Amino acid sequence: MAAFINRILLIFLILQNRCMCHESALSLLKRHQQSPWAFNSDCSKSSHPEISPDSPNFKLEVRMPGVTPLMPDSYFCTYVPVPPGQKSYIVDFKPHANMDTAHHMLLFGCRLPATNEDYWDCGNRYGTCLREAAIMYAWARNAPPTQLPADVAFRVGGNTGINYIVLQVHYGDVTAFRDNHKDCSGVTLQMTFLKQPLIAGIYLLMSANAVIPPNEKVVNADIACVYKQTTIHPFAFRTHTHQLGQVVSGYRVRDGKWTLIGRQSPQLPQAFYHVENSMDIEYGDTIAARCVFTGKGRTTVTQIGQTSKDEMCNLYIMYYMDSKHAKPYMYCMQEGNPELFKHIPPEANIPIPFSPNMVMHGHHADEEQLNDNEILQQSKGEEEVVLDQVPHVEEVVNWPGGELKLGQVSGVALDSKNNLVIFHRGNHVWDENSFDRKHIYQPQGIGPIPYNTILTLDPASADVLNAVGVNTFYLPHGISTDKNDNFWVTDVALHQVYKLESNGDRLLVLGQAFQPGSDKNHFCKPTDVAVDPLTSNFYVSDGYCNSRIIQFSPEGKFIMQWGEESSPSAIPKPGQFFIPHSLAFVPALGQLCVADRENGRIQCFTAQSGEFLREIRHPEFGERLFAVSYTPNNGGQLYAINGEPLVGRGVPVQGFVLNFTTGELLDIFKPSKQKFLMPHDIVAADDKTVFVGDIQASRVWKFIPAEKAEHRSVKKAGPGIELHEIDATETLIEAEIETKLRSPDVMEKHKSKSVLKQSSTAVSPVLITLLLIIPIVMLVGIGVFIHWRKGKLYGEDADSKLESKQSSGGILGRLGGKNSRGLNLGNFFASHRGYSRKGFDRLSTEGSDQEKDDEEGTDSDIDECSAPPLPPPSTS
Repeated sequence: MAAFINRILLIFLILQNRCMCHESALSLLKRHQQSPWAFNSDCSKSSHPEISPDSPNFKLEVRMPGVTPLMPDSYFCTYVPVPPGQKSYIVDFKPHANMDTAHHMLLFGCRLPATNEDYWDCGNRYGTCLREAAIMYAWARNAPPTQLPADVAFRVGGNTGINYIVLQVHYGDVTAFRDNHKDCSGVTLQMTFLKQPLIAGIYLLMSANAVIPPNEKVVNADIACVYKQTTIHPFAFRTHTHQLGQVVSGYRVRDGKWTLIGRQSPQLPQAFYHVENSMDIEYGDTIAARCVFTGKGRTTVTQIGQTSKDEMCNLYIMYYMDSKHAKPYMYCMQEGNPELFKHIPPEANIPIPFSPNMVMHGHHADEEQLNDNEILQQSKGEEEVVLDQVPHVEEVVNWPGGELKLGQVSGVALDSKNNLVIFHRGNHVWDENSFDRKHIYQPQGIGPIPYNTILTLDPASADVLNAVGVNTFYLPHGISTDKNDNFWVTDVALHQVYKLESNGDRLLVLGQAFQPGSDKNHFCKPTDVAVDPLTSNFYVSDGYCNSRIIQFSPEGKFIMQWGEESSPSAIPKPGQFFIPHSLAFVPALGQLCVADRENGRIQCFTAQSGEFLREIRHPEFGERLFAVSYTPNNGGQLYAINGEPLVGRGVPVQGFVLNFTTGELLDIFKPSKQKFLMPHDIVAADDKTVFVGDIQASRVWKFIPAEKAEHRSVKKAGPGIELHEIDATETLIEAEIETKLRSPDVMEKHKSKSVLKQSSTAVSPVLITLLLIIPIVMLVGIGVFIHWRKGKLYGEDADSKLESKQSSGGILGRLGGKNSRGLNLGNFFASHRGYSRKGFDRLSTEGSDQEKDDEEGTDSDIDECSAPPLPPPSTS
C-alpha cells in the first residue's frame, strides 16, 4: 500500500512540475506578488507589477525605496525580482527622475543581486550583481529618453539567467537633500508574457591596452573583431570614456566599405543614442571602433583603469536579432589592425562640439550658482517630483464617435484656434482605374464630390463647426491652413492647388483642370501646400509625377523650384524625391521639411533657397514615410507617420515624435485596440494632441499625452494579432509607381495579400469550475498524507526544521551556485596589467560606475557607469 501511495505521489509531483512550466500569466504574477523578496519600505508599493486579470501585459516599478544620500557621489542600488517560472519580456522603459537630484540611473539584469538588502551602497561596499551584470538601460542628466522599437524586447526570467533587475542611482551633488527628504527615483518597466519575435542584446567593444602619454595632443585607441554569429541589427549605441575622451565612433566594415553605426562625444550624457541608418551585421563583417583621446593637461601617463585619473574606451552597440538565435551579450576587446584603420572615415578623428552645460560630468558647476534657499526650493520637500521626459501619446478611444461619416481621409490640419480641419473624398476613391498612363483622371464624367469635403471640427467633442467644399473636388489630397485660417488644398485628379476662404470662396486656383504637366503653370498630382507665416510665400510639393518643390509668391507667381526624381535602384541623394508627399514649415528657422514618401525619410531645406540641410531617417520608418508635421514644443518637435510597403512585410505602421534639432526618435505611438490601416496625414497641436487621417479606415485617430489619457495601454502586443490588408485604393495605385517602382507581376503578387483573422472559442464555465475543483481536492488529500507521513518520520518539529532550511535558501543561501557565463570586467582588470581589483567589484560590466578617485578627488567630476536600449521594425 505504501509503495502504491509513493508512486501516486511521484506521478503527482512530476505532473505538478510540468504544469508549472505552463502556468497562466495571471497565476505567475500572483505568485510573484507574494514573493518574499518584495521589499518593504517607503516605496514598497512600487515593487509589484500592475496588471489586469485579463491581460498578459503588466508594469514593474523599479524604484529607490525612499533613500536620503548624505555624501556626494553616492551610488545606491536596489532590486526587484522578475516574475519567476516563465520568461517575460521588457518592451519599454519609462524613467522617473529629476536631473537636479539623480546624476544618472542604470538598470542591470542579474542572476542574483550583490545583496538582499532593501538598498545598499554599490559604490564602495558592494557591486550591483553577485557575478555578471547585464546592462539593460541608462538614463543620464539631459539625455534623451531611450525606447525599444516594436516587437523588440529584453528577455528575462526562465532560463535566461536574469532573475532580478538591479537599479543603480548615482547621486552626484547631494545639496538637494539638506531637508532630508526621501528619494524614489527609478524606472517603470512595461512588460509582457507574450513572446516577442526580436530579442535585444548588447555588443561591447572595449580597449584594454590604450596608453595616453602626457600632453600628447591626439591618441587613438582602436578595437576591431570579425563578427562570427547570426545576423544582428544595431539600433542604438552608447559611448563611454572618462575626461580625456574626445569622440568615440563605431563602424561596420564590409568588403572594405565603412558604414557608421554611431558617433558621439563621450562628454555628453552617456545614454543610448539612436542609430541613424538601418543596417545589419552579418557573419564575416568586421565591427570596429575608435576612441580619440587627448593627453593635454596630464603630467603622467594615463592607462585603462577604474578611477577618473585612468581612462576607458567603451562602445556599446544595442542590437536586435531573431529570438531563435538570440545572444543577449557579446564583446570585442581585440586591438585593431593598423592597416585596417588606415581607411577609417575622417569623421572618426574630429571631436564633436557641445555646450558646457550639457557635459555629463560637470554637473556641480550649474548648482554652485544657486544659493541655499534656491536649492531647497528645488528639492521638492517630502516627495520627489517626477520628471517624465517626453510624454508618450496614447489614443483617445472611441473618438470621434459614430456620428461623423467620412470618405477616404486624405488630409488633416489645424486652424488658428486648434480646431481640427479634415479633407476627405466623400464617395470618391482612388483605385487602379482612376488614371491612365498619362496621369489623366478617367471618371471625369461622374462630376465632383457632391458632399462638403472640408470639415472643421471641435477637437474635443468632434462637433462639426464648419463644412465647405461641396461640388468642388474630385480627388482631395493635402490640406493646410494659414494665419488667416484660409484653406490651402490640392486635388490630384484636377492637378490643381486651391486657396479657399473659410466660407469656401475661391481666392486662388493654380494649375489647369485635368491637365497634368511639369512647367510653371501645371502640376502633376500635387500632394501638399505649406505657407510661410512671415512672407506669405507658399510651397507646393508636386508630387506623384514631378518630384519637385515649387515656391510661389503670395499672389501665386512662380519664384523657383528644386528637386529631382530618385532612382528605385540607387541610394537617394539629397534633394532627390520619390513622391514628396507632405510638407511641414518651421517658422522660427525658415525651414521646410518634406516627407519623401517612397524613400522613407524626411528632408529639410532652407525654404527661401531650397538648400539641402539634412535628412532624418530611422529604421522604424521602414520603406515609406507618408506625412510630417511640426510644433515648437520643447524646442521643436516633428511628428511623422509611416506606411505599409508596397510588397511584402516591413516595419509596423505607427506614428513618431522626433526632436527637431537632433532628429532623435522620442516616442512611437499607435492605436491601442485597432490598427492603423493606411494613415495618410498627421498634424500636432501645441498642447501635444495629435490627429492622424487614415485613408483606408476612412477616419481620424486622436492621440493625447499619456498623463491626460483616461485609459493607458501597453505599447506592444504579441505576434498573431496583426490584422492588415490593403485594399485596391491608394496603396496599389498612388504609386503609379508601377512604372517606376514595381513590375506588374510583383504588383499582382502584392494585390493577393490576405486578411489574417482572429478566432476565439468559448469554454463552458461549468467545465472550468470542475477542472479547478479536482486538483484542489487532490492537493488537500496529498497535503494531509504528507503531514501525517512527516510526523511519523521526523517528529513534531519537522515543520520548523523545513522552514529554517527554506529561509536559508534565499539569495545568501545560493551563493555557491555556478558562475554565469560572459565577460566580467572586474575579474579581467584584476588580473590585467597589474591593476588592483579594488573598485572593479562595484560593477562588473563597465569597470566601475564611479570612475572617481578614492580620496583625492583630482580630475574627478566624472562618474558614470554603463547603460542600454532602443530599436527596429516589423510590419508596415
